[in-house]
Amino acid sequence: MYDLGEFNQKGSVSTKYGTCAQYLEAIQALHDKELQVYGDIVFNHKGGADRTEWVKSVEVRGDERHFEIVNPEKPDCWIEAWTEFTFPGRAGKYSNFTWNYDCFDGTDWAENLSKKAIFKFTNRGKDWDQMVSGEKGNYDYLMFSDVDMNSPEVRTEYARWGRWYLETTGIDGIRIDAVKHIQFSFFREWLDHMRRVASSNAKREFFAVGEYWSSNVEELHNYIRSTHGKMSIFDVPLHMKFHDISRANGHFDLRTILDDTLTGDQPALFVPFVENHDSQPLQSLASPVDWWFKPAAYAFILLRRDGYPCVFYADWFGAKYKDKGGDGNEYEIDMVPVPHLPRLVELRRSHAYGRQRDQLEHAHMIGWTRQGDADHPGSGLAAVITIGGGGAMWLEVGENHANGRFRDALGNMDGATVAINADGWGEFPVSGGSISVWIPA
Repeated sequence: MYDLGEFNQKGSVSTKYGTCAQYLEAIQALHDKELQVYGDIVFNHKGGADRTEWVKSVEVRGDERHFEIVNPEKPDCWIEAWTEFTFPGRAGKYSNFTWNYDCFDGTDWAENLSKKAIFKFTNRGKDWDQMVSGEKGNYDYLMFSDVDMNSPEVRTEYARWGRWYLETTGIDGIRIDAVKHIQFSFFREWLDHMRRVASSNAKREFFAVGEYWSSNVEELHNYIRSTHGKMSIFDVPLHMKFHDISRANGHFDLRTILDDTLTGDQPALFVPFVENHDSQPLQSLASPVDWWFKPAAYAFILLRRDGYPCVFYADWFGAKYKDKGGDGNEYEIDMVPVPHLPRLVELRRSHAYGRQRDQLEHAHMIGWTRQGDADHPGSGLAAVITIGGGGAMWLEVGENHANGRFRDALGNMDGATVAINADGWGEFPVSGGSISVWIPA
């Protein structure tokens, strides 16, 4: 964790993404453009150990982690596990902490048995962390050597590393991977520590967002409660709504778009997204949003009042790759840049201000407006989404726009304009299966 591409380890100095110097230069370049930078960190597990150790273990079922598979003739199972991390290339620089089997509570490979399975460590009374997702009975274990968050030595080392990472890089926040598999209480203390470090170094805030993949909003609410609201959470239920809408061929009730989502329930602690590296085609949690609906989905997260929206790299720049499908065959995927996405981001910055008024009462057409405010002259907008045929919605943009005109901001309506009446209302059209956004002319 202390090697950002600085030491010769495992046959290379550079990481997959470059050297430490390049990493720090990239952060500085973004800061020079007044952009905040968030580190993307995996706390849950470690792979690539330097040596094996003998660990008392028990095999457990993959689908039910409380179910132990015990050989009655040999109840004590000792495995040779890859759990000792000495980092010889780093030679103790920054930290002399050695990770060993006491720092972990399970693994998925027994070297002496040449066997891949889930092995729970049982030495010294070890067990899975309990304050984790209840999926599979207990979803502490995900992959590789699973870090034991109940270990005081581990928590101390993670706090020490966090200080080093923040002071070395100057990052502004963090995205935490796979939080459903990590002892929920850990981040209460760790994020408090990081915010104290951030405050003492530069008197700045320290943002945190966790990736908890579940479409069950109650699970996400429970996580927010368990972590005392210390971090935001990606709104997976909303992403799944976008996926379902895009595949429903118009047979989806848009009046329910906010039901059972963090966007609808937790306006202060959610990060909405349309697509990510796990949900894109052929990936581990594949639930892609079809291309035709992506502009509307992005308008929904970018032009509304609440949330801290996230734009996916491949939706902005496009991506081509090959991977295997569930049938074992290889497929080539070509993700094209989402139409209007740069324009929608621009409209968020220039026009998405002021009071929001929702019109979410139609099954196949919804809309909302932003009134604008005095701090952003010319701001305000109206947006209409339909998954059916074309039409129009009467929307209130506010009396500050009375007797004015709004113009088509995306070019989807051939440059049309809409007259606003004396009460601040206008009739805003939209083409079938599309999105229209309107701004003061």
